[in-house]
Amino acid sequence: MDHLSQHIEALIFAADTPVSLKEVRECLRTTFEHDFSEEEIAEAIEEVKARYQDEHNAIEVVEIAGGYQFMSKPAYHGTIATWLKLTTKRRLSQAAIETLSIIAYKQPVTKSELEAIRGVSCDYTIQKLLEKELVSILGRSDGPGRPLLYGTSVKFMDYFGLKSIKDLPQPKDFKEPDSEIGERAPVEEENREEE
Repeated sequence: MDHLSQHIEALIFAADTPVSLKEVRECLRTTFEHDFSEEEIAEAIEEVKARYQDEHNAIEVVEIAGGYQFMSKPAYHGTIATWLKLTTKRRLSQAAIETLSIIAYKQPVTKSELEAIRGVSCDYTIQKLLEKELVSILGRSDGPGRPLLYGTSVKFMDYFGLKSIKDLPQPKDFKEPDSEIGERAPVEEENREEE
């Protein structure tokens, strides 16, 4: 079909969330009453991606959260961050960030498990995260009372620019600060000085 990549480009541009290969295929099948192969669609997506690789373009097509979406190139993130600071008034609170982090790393997780880790009630925070669509209800636990299970959503993946949940930083990445200067004194030497 002529202009297949342009149709896909328009679809990705119009979508407000990442569009999966399956969704692209279904849309094209419905529109043109023709079943395109996954290979044809993947090839057309690669054409679209190649079109935006030129340094004169400030945007590109990125595979993210199980689909494809237009994103700004990293060189322009500073300008966009400034604009967002000027226009965005609502940020995630510290409590929301902590709760969201626990959900991301421990999912699926119940409210009582969250509260045991945080040491405070999480009702309000969970409600706000659900409203922002960063968290979703995954089902019910088999435990007593069958409490709800929470996990991250596709919007979470999109919001943080993750292709999959495996792209989250691992806890080992947080153990040693990257910006330390010099070497730490061995424990034995510290003990000798105290004697």
